[in-house]
Amino acid sequence: MKTSLKTILTLSILIAMIGCNENPKEKMTIKAADILGNAEYLAISYGGYRQASRDIQPTIPELKEDMKLLAAMGIKILRTYNVQLQQAPNLLKAISQLKKEDSNFEMYVMLGAWIDCENAWTETPNHEAESKANTAEIDRAVALAKAYPNIVKIIAVGNEAMVRWATSYFVRPHIILKWVNHLQALKKSGELSKDLWITSSDDFSSWGGGDPGYHTPDLENLIKAVDYISMHTYPMHNSYYHPSFWVVPENDMALSDIEKIEAAMLRAKTFAVNQYQEVSKYMKSLGVNKPIHIGETGWATVSNGHYGANSSRAADEYKAGRYYQLMREWTNEAKISCFYFEAFNEQWKDHRNKKGSENHFGLINLQGQAKYALWDLVDKGIFNGLTRDGQEITKTYNGEIEALMKEVLVPPMVHETISH
Repeated sequence: MKTSLKTILTLSILIAMIGCNENPKEKMTIKAADILGNAEYLAISYGGYRQASRDIQPTIPELKEDMKLLAAMGIKILRTYNVQLQQAPNLLKAISQLKKEDSNFEMYVMLGAWIDCENAWTETPNHEAESKANTAEIDRAVALAKAYPNIVKIIAVGNEAMVRWATSYFVRPHIILKWVNHLQALKKSGELSKDLWITSSDDFSSWGGGDPGYHTPDLENLIKAVDYISMHTYPMHNSYYHPSFWVVPENDMALSDIEKIEAAMLRAKTFAVNQYQEVSKYMKSLGVNKPIHIGETGWATVSNGHYGANSSRAADEYKAGRYYQLMREWTNEAKISCFYFEAFNEQWKDHRNKKGSENHFGLINLQGQAKYALWDLVDKGIFNGLTRDGQEITKTYNGEIEALMKEVLVPPMVHETISH
């Protein structure tokens, strides 16, 4: 693939800024194949943004602080989303510094390269062509993978870049396929490590698990080209958009409120498992048999919109905690990596609406409080001596389950209509 002089200069500057912060003699003993599907290498999605705008990037000390917290939780694989900003390069610097400070420190990265269509985020997106910015984005990802081969173990081409409800920026599968093939060619030529795995991270439907309209020759070729499939599944979102699994059925009406909630969370887990199985079924129908891991799944703890008290009643800390537990139990037993979304709350995503669900997917909030999903880890003392932005890690609701449960709502009954 031809590279412009401007791109070459950009890459030269980038590499000079980054520096190869790893010891080139260090043996690259850990491969993507070793850590994906390994319950000893828990995975999570990570941004680390504290402020209401991504214009304020997390600093290297802040990133190191977060890495220590996540390592204490048993997290060893992080997923990032783009290399347009300094978050990913600085994260790799932070991890490299921590490894030098402590030879036992272990953290790996699934490096995301953002992919847009032509005229993305405008009123006239062209989904049949790609943004000219994609080339530089892939080149930056390649440069980082070369600079940090002992940390970057996966490159993901695009995030929900093929699913058609991403109306502002989605592309057709042939564009993702082009870049996956490009990266695979760099592996074949020796420019990238042969052990670096290449994927794209997208909704289960984009991988053929739902609407047959996605079943195209380009998608078939993409499935054959990636090293594994990274699929997303969100029962919480579907509690609003496709609520038939979520509402309390007639035969559960006699249950207590907590039993109705527990039954609903078990149905949510089944919903996710079914989406996983549908992707697997489609993949195998093509004569392909390769790993499928969960690139994203999560559950918001606050919502004043679709998932709140006036609609599907899904969002709260108790349900989010149960979902986290259920998903970790299933995926660990099934040897599936689950990049749970997400590590910490980030308020930039819906900065005009503080109670918007997108701001509240984190396992730890912006006040340094571990949500219900992690209360047991606080009890075990794993966060002792660690802080986030100067704050010790404590429990939400002061650890009082009665106070937490006062805000938990039973899902709608089967005869109720979810507000749209």
